[in-house]
Amino acid sequence: MEVFRFLSLLLLLLLFLLPISLSLSTTADVDGDTAALSLFRSQTDTHGILLSNWTLSSITHSTACSVPWAGVQCTNNRVTGLSLPSLNLRGPLDSLSSLDQLRILDLRDNRLNGTVLPLVNCTNLKLIYLSGNDLSGSIPTEISSLTRLLRIDLSDNNLIGPIPDGISKLTRLLTLRLENNEISGEIPQSLSSLSQIKQLNLSNNELYGHLPENIAQKFGDKSFSGNKGLCGSSPLPACSAATPPLTVQSNPSSLPTTTIIDETKKQTHRGLHPAAIVAIVIANSVLLLVIASFLIAYYCGKRSVTSNSKLGSEIGKGRSSYGSESRVYANNGGGGDSDGNNKLVFFDKKKKFELEDLLRASAEMLGKGSLGTVYRAVLDDGCTVVAVKRLKDANPCGRKEFEQYMDVIGKLKHQNVVKLRAYYYAKEEKLLVYDYLPNGSLHFLLHGNRGPGRIPLDWTTRISLALGAARGLARIHEEHKTSRIPHGNIRSSNVLLDKNGVACISDFGLSLLLNPAHATARLGGYKAPEQFETKRLSQKADIYSFGILLLELLTGKAPSIYPSPSRIGVDEEEQAVDLPKWVRSVVRDEWTAEVFDQELLRYKNIEEELVSMLHVAMTCVTAQPEKRPTMVEVVKMIEEIRVEMSPIGEDYEESRNSMSPSVATTED
Repeated sequence: MEVFRFLSLLLLLLLFLLPISLSLSTTADVDGDTAALSLFRSQTDTHGILLSNWTLSSITHSTACSVPWAGVQCTNNRVTGLSLPSLNLRGPLDSLSSLDQLRILDLRDNRLNGTVLPLVNCTNLKLIYLSGNDLSGSIPTEISSLTRLLRIDLSDNNLIGPIPDGISKLTRLLTLRLENNEISGEIPQSLSSLSQIKQLNLSNNELYGHLPENIAQKFGDKSFSGNKGLCGSSPLPACSAATPPLTVQSNPSSLPTTTIIDETKKQTHRGLHPAAIVAIVIANSVLLLVIASFLIAYYCGKRSVTSNSKLGSEIGKGRSSYGSESRVYANNGGGGDSDGNNKLVFFDKKKKFELEDLLRASAEMLGKGSLGTVYRAVLDDGCTVVAVKRLKDANPCGRKEFEQYMDVIGKLKHQNVVKLRAYYYAKEEKLLVYDYLPNGSLHFLLHGNRGPGRIPLDWTTRISLALGAARGLARIHEEHKTSRIPHGNIRSSNVLLDKNGVACISDFGLSLLLNPAHATARLGGYKAPEQFETKRLSQKADIYSFGILLLELLTGKAPSIYPSPSRIGVDEEEQAVDLPKWVRSVVRDEWTAEVFDQELLRYKNIEEELVSMLHVAMTCVTAQPEKRPTMVEVVKMIEEIRVEMSPIGEDYEESRNSMSPSVATTED
């Protein structure tokens, strides 16, 4: 009886202590997550500026999950997501190794260094986006333990070593991007066993050996280009039948493959008749001469076509007003500079070129605006294509001030903002070099070629472009929240589409080069009512401009406050209107289909989305600046309008919340 009573008391004590121990364990876990993120901040944001809202209160015992830290996502009081792209963070990933509940890691386009080895401890990871950093070392074999992985993007780093064969254990993998590294070795045959994988890119590495035919057929040639050592089926060079695929010897002193090759060659030559050898030599010589002739003819023809449209010549044409300096500039191929500095200043260490290379590039004028002329420039290598803006004003500001403004523009990196790659400053010449976006502008998509035969711009595309532009503008506003630097020139022609059809905001920061009193008049963006009195740019005015852009998307009409000279192909009967005023006059007391673009009315079951987007637009164009939402709030409102379905089901919400690159959300 006493034993039974003792056991009962012991059981009650255990039941009482169990919740306490679980609570202490949970508290310890979230404190551990907070400590790991705090260490990550101290190592990657040494000045405490980039992650300024990562603060804790000792009074309330706050944690990374109880306080809304930027980029941190929590589930059940544990850190499950970290999304901090394009923040210029510098440092290692070591501190993240203890985040055992982390599912989403998006740190692309920073300057993080070290290896990816610490991440193998984060066994719940599903999405890894680390492209565009300075990571080095090899891909650890232990990565095979991350069996929940769906997407890995380690492109544009400095990784070396082979692709681990154990990667075939990641059976749920959908994306593997390793391009633009220094990865070597053979492509594992086991990759073909990953039946779920939809995107594989191993281009521009140092891979060698035989490319398995089933892998080549599934993913195409572009996924493996830029690996000179690969052989296989066309267009790759054929593998030699006399030699096995190249392998790395564990012992360098063991029988080298070159010995086998040399012996094989000796045997082959010994078996050929001298006359046959002479015939082969003559045939090869003739073939080489024919190929060389074609190459010379092609190169000379290309030079003759493009020599009259070089960028340096185009710039020199407009410099007659500069007198003798224009002649110096032209004679030096564009290198003349009275300040003695004729170099391009780059913001990215990769893919640099010289000013002379740029000025020798073939040029095509894309358009003229209030701030200057834009050219599409193709460098002599035929691969590098950039957009070059030649500023209209000879002296918008002094060198030191100009360089400070360029630094502000160049440091901003975001997938929805056109990237400034480099700039050139001289006393009478200023050039800005951007990434070239090949798919035109939102303005042309909306208004170009209106009439019979036009391909309508569907609603799904419109809402996607609106969200991309909103995210880009929100990033600009958040990046410069303290200094309140606006964009100042929001209009549909400044929303460009990259090669994947993603919307990017262009011309950010150029308003800084103008006198504030003249900037509103000089820039052609949509203007807020208060700007006609204050004559000043502001972030609140940007939001009004963005609201008009949304109305333009919904109505298909061009705003009257946008006197664009480039409305090519626009129907003459379609007159520009004051969009907010017109919409209010049509809507009156209830929403009506008359507001919306006729091209949109052909799509079914989108009425609610159209009305919701119209509500967002009208909120942005509120007359009182203080009543307008922030761009972060606008992004959330647009995101709530439509959530696209994804084949990966429950994992989609995590992928969407990570604000992953466009390729990651469209490849399925």
